[in-house]
Amino acid sequence: MRYRHHIRTFFILFLLLGMAKSNSVWAQKIDIDSLLNVAIREVTKDKNYESALKKTQLGMKLAPDYLDFHLLTGRIYQLTNVKDSARYYYNLVICKNPVYEEAYTYLINMDIEEKNYTDAEIVVNKAIEAHPKKKDFRYKKLTIYELQGNTEKGEGYLKEMQALYPKDSDFKLHYFIADSRLKSDRIGVNYNFTTFDRSGYGPWHFGSLQYIRQRDWGSAIARVNYSNRYADGQSVIHGIQYEAETYLFTGKNSYSYIGAGYSDDPVFPKLRLGYSFFYNFKKGWEADLGVRYIDTDETSFATAVVGVGKYLGSYWLNLRSYFQFDNSTVYPAFTLTSRYYFNTRFDYLTLIAGYGTSPDERTTIGQIQERLSLDSFRLGAGYYQLFGDHYVTGLQLSFNNQEYAPDLKQIETEIALMFQYQF
Repeated sequence: MRYRHHIRTFFILFLLLGMAKSNSVWAQKIDIDSLLNVAIREVTKDKNYESALKKTQLGMKLAPDYLDFHLLTGRIYQLTNVKDSARYYYNLVICKNPVYEEAYTYLINMDIEEKNYTDAEIVVNKAIEAHPKKKDFRYKKLTIYELQGNTEKGEGYLKEMQALYPKDSDFKLHYFIADSRLKSDRIGVNYNFTTFDRSGYGPWHFGSLQYIRQRDWGSAIARVNYSNRYADGQSVIHGIQYEAETYLFTGKNSYSYIGAGYSDDPVFPKLRLGYSFFYNFKKGWEADLGVRYIDTDETSFATAVVGVGKYLGSYWLNLRSYFQFDNSTVYPAFTLTSRYYFNTRFDYLTLIAGYGTSPDERTTIGQIQERLSLDSFRLGAGYYQLFGDHYVTGLQLSFNNQEYAPDLKQIETEIALMFQYQF
């Protein structure tokens, strides 16, 4: 019995000592966490870096494996511009814990700030290897290439990301922008054939010959348009228009459109001018704001243009509004365009719906003055395809329920063909 009593006494003492030790460790853990929280507050809120640094140094002594203290120490050194020390602690955290996400983020951002793009690329590759499903690091790698101005490397990387994330709108938008900055030249022809369900009216023929020069600064387009309109089997009006357009990159996420057209023939306006500013936001959003000016023999008027676009995976949606001012009256027009992209920016299926007449519609621009106050409802669909590396083709069919006089309407059916050679 005495032997059992000694065993029971020893067991109780062992439990009490264990509980005391556990409580001591728990208390120390609470104290360490409190120390870290105070240091974080001093860094983020009070900006008292000297006091915070003393606390992180104490935390590293008390709990050398508690890497949050090392990370915060590196952050303090970065904020106080002691970059070598900051880099040491970030690398130390990564060495001890290769999947510590925040350490990679701080180190990459610091290298980018110092324009150490080579080091930043090395670190971001390690981060991607440690977090292969984390798209933030893949975006950061793209940023590094863009800041370097390495168009070729960035283009290749974007192609990889397109294959890896085919429904990612940000990668798709950046890919199309990067592709539009590559050097290329295209020559092409367009032909539009329009018929009318009104007896003795039409058809209309519209053709264009164009040259497109694309460079890293943007693109320049020279175009000659020809229009010939028939009625009762005879040509009633025809003529030529000369156009020049350019798209200029004004920043990493912005570009501008400038266009002008001139004609001596009444089938076209005498003068057409246009300007739009485009800006690409995050998550595949794009907005544009612009103005158009039309001068004809009878009148002249201006149009305000407002548009918004969004990439949703392989889809692109765009709504553009036109507010046309003529004799103190505002005539609105709207165009909703949707595209589904397959591979390149030349490969897509498009659907278009619209109301009203806008100055961006080339085949009807000669009648814009007469059509401004009349109702128009349009639906269209088209398919465009790049064959090989050189040939771009397109086919589009549209229907327009057009009011040609008050309470009198006609159906306009238009077939558009496009062919370009890229070299």
